[in-house]
Amino acid sequence: MDFDYTPDQRALQGEARRFLAAACPVSVVRRVLDDASVRFDRGLWRRVAEQGWLGAVVPETYGGLGLGHVELGALSEELGRALAPVPFASTAYILTQALLLAGSPAQKNRWLPRIAAGEVIGCGAFAEGPGAFVPAHPRTRLRGGLVSGVKVPVVDGSIADVAVVLADGDAGPVLGLVALDGDGVRRDALETVDPTCDAARLTFDEAPFETLGAAAGLLDVLLDRAAILYALQQLGGADRCLEMATEYAKTRQAFGQKIGQFQALKHKLADILVANTLARSHAFHGLWALDAVRADLPAAAAAARLSAGEAYWVAAKETIHGYGAMGYTWDADPHLYYRRAHHLSLVLGGPERWRERLFESLRSRPPPRVKGDRSLH
Repeated sequence: MDFDYTPDQRALQGEARRFLAAACPVSVVRRVLDDASVRFDRGLWRRVAEQGWLGAVVPETYGGLGLGHVELGALSEELGRALAPVPFASTAYILTQALLLAGSPAQKNRWLPRIAAGEVIGCGAFAEGPGAFVPAHPRTRLRGGLVSGVKVPVVDGSIADVAVVLADGDAGPVLGLVALDGDGVRRDALETVDPTCDAARLTFDEAPFETLGAAAGLLDVLLDRAAILYALQQLGGADRCLEMATEYAKTRQAFGQKIGQFQALKHKLADILVANTLARSHAFHGLWALDAVRADLPAAAAAARLSAGEAYWVAAKETIHGYGAMGYTWDADPHLYYRRAHHLSLVLGGPERWRERLFESLRSRPPPRVKGDRSLH
């Protein structure tokens, strides 16, 4: 197990950072923030697709780069750092992963090349309002190849072309694909805590449904994969918050000296660093478990998700505190990260869901074998 990128992966991350510094300055984020009619930056989306990032883990036979999840994690980290206002996560973490896990050859041939080319935006439609993010008994019904029901909230639902939908079929819950520009689909945009991120209510009225497979087992693996990749995105934002807080502490003066000299602020910065370091360890463990197809993937994913969410929340909150009163205004960049930290902590279900996931996965493990303890042999 290696808790760092290889030189090649580090080079990929460096190129991604340079690209986003030029293609996605904070002015791009604020342009989406200030215009309610703009749900994401189409120019940036096109340029990200041209870089090949949307096909990072798509096999070369389908027009992708054929890289591993560690490389995708490195790209995710930089997109999180830049607050990129594009539906990358919904497409690369949900739709692409669902197809790689359960898509038929025909489905892969139809969708993966278009995803890699940036022609298709995806989303995941699982929740059905307040309550469990993944309902045990979905009210969305699949009958005769047609699906009816309501999914809310759906991240990137207003702008997606196809959704991965959880529905109740004749033999139990199933996952499938629904083209959102087809018949029987209505979309209603929602406001979110982060206006730079899209969300919607999707209403299906006998919309055509393309089955991927039974949800049992498949959905858990899909969300575990997405949780790890989201953790890297959260970590990128948390690291950027630490940089901003440190830079500000070195320049801002109060009571005749730079505020970085005050012990209280030093402790706050140290708290952010500790939380980020712990989150990075969990995120890399998750990537390793994912690529190695480890049996402990559920625990690794839950730990990565919880740790990254906490780290991003701590980093964003304390960065705003470090900036003082101006940190609470839209004019200050830390506020953008604060909103994004809240948004990302909820996109796959809140912390309670992932604490339960961690508890259940640890409880199901066999007890450790201790040398000399006959009761464990």
